[in-house]
Amino acid sequence: MVAASDEPLWKPSPERIAASAITAFIHAVNDRHGTSLRDYRDLHAWSIAHPADFWERVWDLGEVIGERGTVPLADADRMPGARFFPEARLNYAENLLRPRDAGEIALIFHGEDKVERHMSFGELTALVSRLQQALRAAGVGVGDRIAATMPNMPETIAIMLAATSLGAIFSSCSPDFGERGILDRFGQIEPKVYFACDGYWYAGKRVAIGDKLKAVVPHLPGTVKTVIIPYLGDAEAVASALPNGVALDAFLAPYAPAPLTFERLPFNHPVFILFSSGTTGAPKCIVHGAGGTLLQHIKEHRLQCDLVPGDRLFYFTTCGWMMWNWLVSGLASRLTLCLFDGSPFAPSPSALFDYAQKEGFALFGTSAKYIDSLRKEGLRPCETHDLSKLKALTSTGSPLAPADFAYVYEAIKPDLHLASISGGTDIVSCFVLGDPTAPVYRGEIQAPGLGMAIEVWSDEGKPVVGERGELVCTRPFPCMPVMFWNDPEGVKYHAAYFERFDNVWCHGDFAEWTHHGGIIIHGRSDATLNPQGVRIGTAEIYAQAEQVPEIVEAIAIGQEWDNDVRVVLFVRLKAGAVLDAELEKRIKTQIRVGASPRHVPAKIVAVADIPRTRSGKITELAVRDVVHNRPVKNTEALANPEALDLYRDLPELSA
Repeated sequence: MVAASDEPLWKPSPERIAASAITAFIHAVNDRHGTSLRDYRDLHAWSIAHPADFWERVWDLGEVIGERGTVPLADADRMPGARFFPEARLNYAENLLRPRDAGEIALIFHGEDKVERHMSFGELTALVSRLQQALRAAGVGVGDRIAATMPNMPETIAIMLAATSLGAIFSSCSPDFGERGILDRFGQIEPKVYFACDGYWYAGKRVAIGDKLKAVVPHLPGTVKTVIIPYLGDAEAVASALPNGVALDAFLAPYAPAPLTFERLPFNHPVFILFSSGTTGAPKCIVHGAGGTLLQHIKEHRLQCDLVPGDRLFYFTTCGWMMWNWLVSGLASRLTLCLFDGSPFAPSPSALFDYAQKEGFALFGTSAKYIDSLRKEGLRPCETHDLSKLKALTSTGSPLAPADFAYVYEAIKPDLHLASISGGTDIVSCFVLGDPTAPVYRGEIQAPGLGMAIEVWSDEGKPVVGERGELVCTRPFPCMPVMFWNDPEGVKYHAAYFERFDNVWCHGDFAEWTHHGGIIIHGRSDATLNPQGVRIGTAEIYAQAEQVPEIVEAIAIGQEWDNDVRVVLFVRLKAGAVLDAELEKRIKTQIRVGASPRHVPAKIVAVADIPRTRSGKITELAVRDVVHNRPVKNTEALANPEALDLYRDLPELSA
């Protein structure tokens, strides 16, 4: 097994454990089912052995609004094919807009230092009502698609709620997507109404998107109305230049707030269409159901994150990443959502901690890359900010390096539940994540999610402990995709998750159990390196290389060479640093000592930039294709496709 420190970085106090939602949930299960569960591990084992009972208790925990029916789970041995709550009728938006005091703050929005707004529950409900009426008048009904190219702002949430209240299916991307990236996504799903902003702010700069929308809107088949939301103040001018364009104010003008209505539909009725990154071809359109999304998010917010009604939930995300969908479901648990759009370092590197202090975040969610950037900037929020209300920090997007675990406790807050989490767009949630009742160990994700039958399998399909393998889920769970769009026979769906192991979800992560019962994700399986036939996860190399002070970030690939594969490490250096022989030696020594001799790259090459997807993930596969002179199928999926040119025909890789 992974050799990990037996000294935890953090342990919850007995009082915190006793007061946790996990402990209360265990008591409820014991009372209801006559069990004698003692802790999270017992609860997890029970949840996968008794999935029907477990998910019924999650329904109760969330006080889900709707008709549950008498059957919690049918065809439990089929994957895919299991049916959770097949008799249920519910509406996702109705559960997010459950009654609250009209004056209670529902949404807080910071657009860098340009915009700051608070929206009460009453104001949100009124806006959703007017949008609902306007969409209905535009002919939107059950099964229609509503698409949005929007910042992470209150109007985006209101649009989603109005659409899903009618039984329509919502899909979104962020306004920094290029024309081709928007059309590759929304062109496949043919939205009936398309929403977009007039522009956005990033790093203090005003970015108008009117010209981009002129190139996009005419190519969206079936769109009857394009509605432009004002952010820069140009909505009317932008709308007037588009086919069937209208500014938001004019779209809503005929309608006054009225009581909302909700279309209750089957448990698996589609609520969201999310998209794969699309770096290896057209993005897959992943369709998620209302009931599974709702239950999974309630479970993660209430149990895995220990959030309670009234807490303030923040996640740094765009509307093109599934963490936005995860964030907005927090309304179902009566949380206040803290929204941010723009650069997390604008107007200063402390921007998000200024926000956290001002609004009193209970949970601060972000990416591993952001935490690593803070460490390298030398920020110490524990000395500059009042974070007394912050009880949890979550990190995802890529594995959180051990050094960054330590940094959180040394420089952000010593008494904090740090939860590295991992899942993805495919399940709009997590497979492995936090346990607020357990210790946190350096470099480890704490636990498999409740109700998720997670194992690590060898290439032969056998469960392994003490070695690395494929992260799999062996039993059905309710947030599995309902389908892929335009995949009527389910061929693409089956190929994505079930082609390798029959009736078992293979997620594509290279993982390993630790001796604490935690998980380490070593990177994506398709990016795993195989020098001399030994599988190596790229995350292990990054965790060591990025401890070298001169390195800002790194990306590793396997280069086909001399009938084998050699590891090539590309590094982006701090300003003024030079990759000379001395620095190269220090990098290799750090990797050899911190990981193993097998992890040491055969070549180290300095580059000015590293390509990443629009959700911020580095893309090893695209770099690997460029190095091998293979075409990159969809550069629109990248935030900075021009960076790929830095990897073409490098003389260092020809010897």
